Amino acid sequence: MALEFIGYVGNNNSSETILRSGPVLDIDHVETVAKAHENAGFDRALLAFHSDLPDPLQVGQHIASVTQRLNVFIAQRPGFTAPTVFARQFATLDHLTKGRISLNVITGGDHAELVHDGNTVPDKDERYARTSEFLDVVRAEWTSDTPFDYDGKYYQVKGGFSQIKPLRPEGIPVFVAGASDAAIEVAGRHADIFALWGETYEEVRSIIARVRAAAAKNNRPSPRFSLSFRPILAETEELAWAKADAILARAQAVQELSGFKRGPGQPANEGSRRLLALAAQGERLDKRLWTGLAKLTGARGNSTSLVGTPQQVAEALLDYYALGVDIFLIRGFDPLVDAIEYGRELIPLTRELVARREAVAA
Repeated sequence: MALEFIGYVGNNNSSETILRSGPVLDIDHVETVAKAHENAGFDRALLAFHSDLPDPLQVGQHIASVTQRLNVFIAQRPGFTAPTVFARQFATLDHLTKGRISLNVITGGDHAELVHDGNTVPDKDERYARTSEFLDVVRAEWTSDTPFDYDGKYYQVKGGFSQIKPLRPEGIPVFVAGASDAAIEVAGRHADIFALWGETYEEVRSIIARVRAAAAKNNRPSPRFSLSFRPILAETEELAWAKADAILARAQAVQELSGFKRGPGQPANEGSRRLLALAAQGERLDKRLWTGLAKLTGARGNSTSLVGTPQQVAEALLDYYALGVDIFLIRGFDPLVDAIEYGRELIPLTRELVARREAVAA
């Protein structure tokens, strides 16, 4: 399996431990962090989507213009742009970037936030059904040599056709994320890569099996698997755990300054509920999985960490690789500094361990 690393480029210098002080779209920050990821050896950089954030499609085009090799991994939500228009937008950008884009399909688990953009489908399983139809149409627009019709519950197309197709025959890589049964069904039908948040070995093994079964049911090959972590590195294991404690303290202080309040009850999306269930089992799980930040933030997004020396964390990533994960999304709490640190030690060490494993297997 070809090992890949995905980083994260935010719109400004902020995180759970850094309160934003500059503009919402800090172009200098975007360019600097994107170039740092390219120099650090990342293969892709994720751009997030939210109802109140700058448009990642346009930010991604700018990042591609100031980098040479970095793939721009763009999150988008089905249901708010016509799939035929969306398909042409991405195919066009694929050509402009010479094949350096990929798509992260985010159906969205929180209806209260989705209505900010006019969502009219409150039921989450129904939103995944809409996502499946959306991707049906997108794939048809990308691949059909003749005009096509589509008659679904959410989308109807008559004579759809695009003169511009993705640059390469294999098309634009499509990541599907989610942890619910409905999400896994969509992944089995459409995903080139299935994206998970960082969980225990047991949970990752289980969800990989479920996705592979869903793909087989649709007579498709298994997708690849991506796993997301927030690595915390230091020269010794003791210092790394002390660093994790300091990150948690800073995150608590930032919450107080920002006025962040967790809502009552469980979060709306299944992925966050799964992470909170892990946090309830303990702050440290498996060899070095840390759930402290997930518990503090209500597991809003990618919020579990691997803690240790670069060698120890690389070895933990190798364990997940052995389970079938060959793409790792790693982002830190100091966007620029951590990206550079990962490129200096963690990425090369993990690549070396994987290469050794593959050589032994061969």
